[in-house]
Amino acid sequence: MTHPDLTAHIERGLRDLADLVAIPSVSAQGRHLPDAARAVQTLLEAEGFTVREYPGQVAPILLAEAGEGPFTLLIYNHYDVQPEDPAELWDTPPFALTERDGRLYGRGASDDKGELVSRLAGLRALKEQRGGQLPLKVKWLIEGEEEVGSPSLEAFIAGHAAELKADGVWWEFGSITPEGRPVLYAGLKGIICVELRCRVAASDLHSSNGAVVDNPLWRLAAAVASLRGPDGTVLIPGFHDDVRPASQADLDAIAALPGTGEALRGTYDVTRTLGDGSEYHTRLNLKPVVNVNGFHGGYEGQGSKTVLPAEGMVKLDFRLVPDQHPDRIVELLRAHLDQQGFNDIEIVELESHQHPARSDLNHPFVNTAVQVARDVHGHDPILNPSSGGSGPMHPFMQHVGAPVIALGIGNIGGRVHAPNENILRRDFDNGVRYAAALLAALADGSMEK
Repeated sequence: MTHPDLTAHIERGLRDLADLVAIPSVSAQGRHLPDAARAVQTLLEAEGFTVREYPGQVAPILLAEAGEGPFTLLIYNHYDVQPEDPAELWDTPPFALTERDGRLYGRGASDDKGELVSRLAGLRALKEQRGGQLPLKVKWLIEGEEEVGSPSLEAFIAGHAAELKADGVWWEFGSITPEGRPVLYAGLKGIICVELRCRVAASDLHSSNGAVVDNPLWRLAAAVASLRGPDGTVLIPGFHDDVRPASQADLDAIAALPGTGEALRGTYDVTRTLGDGSEYHTRLNLKPVVNVNGFHGGYEGQGSKTVLPAEGMVKLDFRLVPDQHPDRIVELLRAHLDQQGFNDIEIVELESHQHPARSDLNHPFVNTAVQVARDVHGHDPILNPSSGGSGPMHPFMQHVGAPVIALGIGNIGGRVHAPNENILRRDFDNGVRYAAALLAALADGSMEK
């Protein structure tokens, strides 16, 4: 398939990306969020979008609209980024887009400013091809709170459902394999983050008292050990009761997924895995899990200090699948800890939870996104029923009522949320081409049935 030359639009997109990366819009620290929102608004207005700004709990929410045609596409992105810490581990300045060996480095280059800019560049290209007109309606919802759990988004979507009405939703991320195969996701797992806290005394004690005083870290270790079996299966009674059975289309898609996680293991030098690899894709797409994110308490400095800690804390996250409800999971966790004799361990919910979501893989919008990806990238796409990650996808399905598909420009070595976050220049270029081609296919009514 022959594609138009989009070189000028790609180069302009890279300049836009450099400008956005230079704004350290770190939502966890409240840094430069209005500045980033204004920069994005300026970019959108230059392409004819009407942009309305709404206040969020942490950062402004932008709702933009442009174009006219038989199909309405809602695009979701975010302009906030993770903290750059530890800054000393970056090879180049985190807020300066730097090209090196075919990769573009910078905080937000992948998540999510690169995604946003590549889509806008593709939209510009389509307008140029169509005589300056945008031949479909594009609505664009862009927030600045995604990296802190999108605390304002669900209520915003519920309150603006009529304005957000669309025929399909293009999600904020996606990836490309090292071989150039586009990876699409039709869903996300839900998430609930909690702390388990335990206190046994008003202050730390000499460790000799460990003969007569219980230790909060022992109690927390025992409590955490009771949550999961050696194969990763969550052992909380009732935890799996609400899990929605996978559809035949989901199972067929998983059976067609390549590999058994070799790229992940090789990129991160993984030394221990759960399972033998044969269920790798089933676990990522369909299996709910509990993770220990951090274990804290007592003396953590150099050398020894013979102390019995007064208190300790464990951070956990649960990744959920349809139709598990975050609130119900916390209730089941509480009941399980009480039944195990850990009624003194406090549960504290952290940040905003997210419900799981999964689109129908047989929907024409999903099929069109897959076919366009095949045409643009020249490789068979990899379609996952769900990502192993989480995000605020459920409110879109619940209130907008449209299928959601994720495809973007990330890569397995992109180090998202870590030092040296990056995208491949090749993937950015193809991301611009994909955006132009997808918008054209939707505008022309050539959706795959």
